Amino acid sequence: MQMELTIETESRAETETRAKANTEGKSENTIRAFHDAQREQTSILAPLERAALYGFARRMPAWVNSDHLSILGFIGMIGAGACYAASKYNPLMLHLVNVFIFLNWFGDSLDGTLARYRDRQRPRYGFYVDHIIDTFGIFFLLFGMTLSGYMSQRVAAAVLISYFMLAINSYLAAYSIGIFKISQWKLGPTELRLLLMIGNVFLFYRPRVYHHRYLLFDVSGVIAAFGMSLMLVVLSIQHTHTLYKLEPLPKQ
Repeated sequence: MQMELTIETESRAETETRAKANTEGKSENTIRAFHDAQREQTSILAPLERAALYGFARRMPAWVNSDHLSILGFIGMIGAGACYAASKYNPLMLHLVNVFIFLNWFGDSLDGTLARYRDRQRPRYGFYVDHIIDTFGIFFLLFGMTLSGYMSQRVAAAVLISYFMLAINSYLAAYSIGIFKISQWKLGPTELRLLLMIGNVFLFYRPRVYHHRYLLFDVSGVIAAFGMSLMLVVLSIQHTHTLYKLEPLPKQ
């Protein structure tokens, strides 16, 4: 009886070991089968930015890695939002907003470049971390704008929703089509940061426009939300058409 029990126990242990090995093998095959989406960056400043980023990557100290730069980019967005909120009491804080936006550009744009330059890429990890940071970052930025009084809550909500919907469309296209477009209509994150920094300079001198009736950032926010919504509609139609041609209805 003890011998039968021992044999049965050993048989179960062997079965569990084989099952674990199969699971690990499938996991390894899944990792090997993963293919990163093709990146497309066609914005106006892309050639200059690419040259500058690779110059920074060559000179970056060995102890700095892409995770450090991702954290720096996130700190930049939090700092920009906090300085927007503080600008309600001291408009000079708007200049610090621009400093933090620059830090965000440096960290957010350079983390992936550094990983590619050193051939230490982690495609899934990098894609997820980069965009989840962007998700929280844009929330902190717009929340700070509303606290500053330079942008109304409704306009900030419209900008946030349209941004998230456009981002979701990009992520879905990266998965289903295999192309991840960093820029849309010659405008990318760097151009948007630059426009925001210029807007902060104007905001310091003229927070209201059109005979002081409207907030400058409300007008800008409405234009931004409309533009992103228009992009979303056009890209949704284009992507649906592309996928329909790739996967037409089967003939009966």
